[in-house]
Amino acid sequence: MDTTANTGQYIFDLPLQVRDYEVDSQGIVNNAVYLHYLEHTRHQFCQAAGMTFRALQEKGIDPVLRRVDIEYLTPLRLSDFMTSSLSLRREGPRFIFTQTIRREPDGAPVVRAECTIVCLENGRLTRGDILAQAFGPYIS
Repeated sequence: MDTTANTGQYIFDLPLQVRDYEVDSQGIVNNAVYLHYLEHTRHQFCQAAGMTFRALQEKGIDPVLRRVDIEYLTPLRLSDFMTSSLSLRREGPRFIFTQTIRREPDGAPVVRAECTIVCLENGRLTRGDILAQAFGPYIS
């Protein structure tokens, strides 16, 4: 994971809380659930940026996850609060979300991830210029 590209300046924060069905028999959040947190954060960011997945799909545009590189640092437990944050950069046709989840209120890092998104238009891989226009003010 290339964390050198992240300057620590996030463009979007989403507060979340661990729900009872997200923990395993050990009482900690299951590793796969963090992928849901990361995806939910990206979707909420897109909505905040004025872009809904339904509207994109109606235009034949599908942002799809190409790669996830995730580092698990500290487990979350039932009822823990967290902040899920992201920043965004573009590398050619790829949109790379650098994401961090921190436990609150102490700010302990829980997960660091880099999620790569590409854009399909009518089923074909594109440079993602439509996404670039929408994300323009947020791309570092």
